[in-house]
Amino acid sequence: MRAPEGAAQAVSRTTRDRLRLAGPSVVLVALVLLVALAEPNFLSMNALAVVSAQAVPILLLGLGQMFVILTGGIDLSVAALASLATVILATVIGSFGPLAVVVTLVALTLIGALTGLLIVFGQVPSFVVSLGALGFWGAVALVASGSTTIYISEGYDAIFWLSSWTMLGLPMAVWAAVAAVAAVFCAMRFSPRGNVFHLVGLGEKAAMMSGVRTRIVRIGAFALSGFFAGAAGVVLSAQQQSAAPQLADSLLLPAIAAVLVGGCAITGGIGGAWRVLVGALVVTVLRVGGSVAGIDPSFQQIVYGAVVIVAVAVTLDRGRLSIIK
Repeated sequence: MRAPEGAAQAVSRTTRDRLRLAGPSVVLVALVLLVALAEPNFLSMNALAVVSAQAVPILLLGLGQMFVILTGGIDLSVAALASLATVILATVIGSFGPLAVVVTLVALTLIGALTGLLIVFGQVPSFVVSLGALGFWGAVALVASGSTTIYISEGYDAIFWLSSWTMLGLPMAVWAAVAAVAAVFCAMRFSPRGNVFHLVGLGEKAAMMSGVRTRIVRIGAFALSGFFAGAAGVVLSAQQQSAAPQLADSLLLPAIAAVLVGGCAITGGIGGAWRVLVGALVVTVLRVGGSVAGIDPSFQQIVYGAVVIVAVAVTLDRGRLSIIK
């Protein structure tokens, strides 16, 4: 006897949900084992410290991107904002010392909120506005830095501990990023309004009718994206001991890939902080492990592109889209 169509769809949805949850972790373990087979030293403490440190900027950018994707949008400006954050930090750290970190994070949060305002009240797609923001803020970073690298010396002790201090063999930046993931997870899981981003992504009209102030939620998503882009910029400055107007530009695709590979649906409404953590580790193992295994770095962008396409194909909720364009 043929199963009812509704039952078949339910089974398919359950299988897809299980794949979203377990798939990224299985892929991460498989990648680590494959790289370890090619280079056994990859599992040494020093190698793991390097991998985890390189994962931090991608993870922070991915966390910010996650909020926007949960609401059904996308922010293409995060990498440019992280580069701008390094320039702002290097410019003001001599005058403000440790407070330069706060100044940078506030500035980037406001910039993210501005992008959200333009999208919500201008009724322009997030893809278009954030693409324009990418070019605009990238140019601002070039002008502010004089199109050159700024080496940080005075006041550097305000951020150096992120890369030079360690705990259990891992840089403090790694522990700070894990703490950020835990904080986001707890806020979404236990806060009474912690799931508003999911609600807006699953159905904005329904969320609005249930009392959710959807405009504020969407603006807040971009503000958080700006905040975490600023945090990524601070970490990059600490790691490189310098700032540059294009320092983080190469991290845009890896950050988006981390969100999607982790199991967050591009259609919105599905995702979480721990998924982004797993996705960031997968992407970083691809970056670092590929080099360790002797893969030509020029193939990395090819791999990222393929990974993003596969991740979208797996996580896309086709039941919510009447036409795939």
